Amino acid sequence: MTKKLVMCAAALAFVFSMAIAGSCLADNGPAEMTLQTADAKKPAHFPHAEHQKNFKCTECHHTKDAAGKQIPLPEGAEVQKCETCHNSEMANPKLNSFKNAAHGLCKECHKKMAAEHPKAPTKCNGCHIKK
Repeated sequence: MTKKLVMCAAALAFVFSMAIAGSCLADNGPAEMTLQTADAKKPAHFPHAEHQKNFKCTECHHTKDAAGKQIPLPEGAEVQKCETCHNSEMANPKLNSFKNAAHGLCKECHKKMAAEHPKAPTKCNGCHIKK
């Protein structure tokens, strides 16, 4: 009985320690980011950690399936730069650049969330802060 109890306790301690190690090692990206297009015009301030408090990662980070349809980024998959897909090779002009894709995603979300998150900027200078 004692041997079983010790083994169970050891197994539980191992599982618990792995869970803690996993959460400490998880890469959630930088807390603050500057989002910038290739031409480096009008960079946007992006409080990444603040967004992580309110939204699931897959609400912004996505990939595409074999048919080319947007799907949520699978758990544990590496986040690619937006320009990997959102570039001049993409046929949809609303999504064929990082700027266009970000404006579509961010501006629409900010408009929808304005009542719930009144501090979220809805005007250009709220994200594109002049220095």
